[in-house]
Amino acid sequence: MEPIHYFNRHSEKLEVEEVYGEGFLRWTYGHPLGALALAAMVKRPFFSAWYGRRMSTPESAARVSPFIEKYGLDPADFADSPASYGSFNEFFYRKLKPSARPVDPDESRVVFPADGRHLGFERASAIEGVFVKGQKFDLPALLGDADLAAKYADGALVLSRLCPVDYHRFHFPAAGVPGATRMIEGPLFSVSPIALRKQLAYLWQNKRTITPLQTERCGTVLLLEIGATCVGTIRQTFTSGQAVEKGAEKGFFAFGGSSTITIFEPGAVKLAADLADFSSRQTELYARVGTHMAHSA
Repeated sequence: MEPIHYFNRHSEKLEVEEVYGEGFLRWTYGHPLGALALAAMVKRPFFSAWYGRRMSTPESAARVSPFIEKYGLDPADFADSPASYGSFNEFFYRKLKPSARPVDPDESRVVFPADGRHLGFERASAIEGVFVKGQKFDLPALLGDADLAAKYADGALVLSRLCPVDYHRFHFPAAGVPGATRMIEGPLFSVSPIALRKQLAYLWQNKRTITPLQTERCGTVLLLEIGATCVGTIRQTFTSGQAVEKGAEKGFFAFGGSSTITIFEPGAVKLAADLADFSSRQTELYARVGTHMAHSA
């Protein structure tokens, strides 16, 4: 199968993703026996809960140092020392020093909510051919509300895909007042392109959360977190109804790869030029949380 390419905004280079658990992913989503395992076990919440418990044991902390070394992470960015984590899961949803992820101060700019590989689209209802030709985005299914989907159909949408090697806390892309979070239960398929090339619908079938953020410049922004295989936990750390600053922490994912989706009202924002350019070529843009995603119209 073809490798996963993305453009790194920070290195200004086209890079190849080193996929954590690649062999298992390709077997599960590309082999007939893997498809049986997927249907019977892998997609089901109990599998992710079981794996999450393994990653939360004291013994799992032995995985931290080899992981840091293999994937070239910089411990200088961590808020705590690698030796302080009591389990691999504690390391996985680690906090970073504020200086490691500065927030763009331009008040007209909206920022990425998470470290990750991003695709941006100017019209949520006109998204086609994501990861493979012929796949169309189903906004009503994603939101679980046809009326809400109609309201946002002509607004911009940004899909942010986090890999296991990424920082796994997610943040508010703009200042505002967040409302209550709505949970939509579902299975836990992988959201790696290896899986999404087979079935984009995993994004709107998986367990997910939706939070409205009322902003001064961009109207009400919809913030979604998508669970995935081995990511049964989506934890919100903000307080509903309490104003937040741009870049403030919203919550975190426990172990695994996962995604966030940001959806804007029609005409509210214009996507950053590099995000729009690479997305038009079906190439993800890697960018860090707090950096420029779009600007208010």
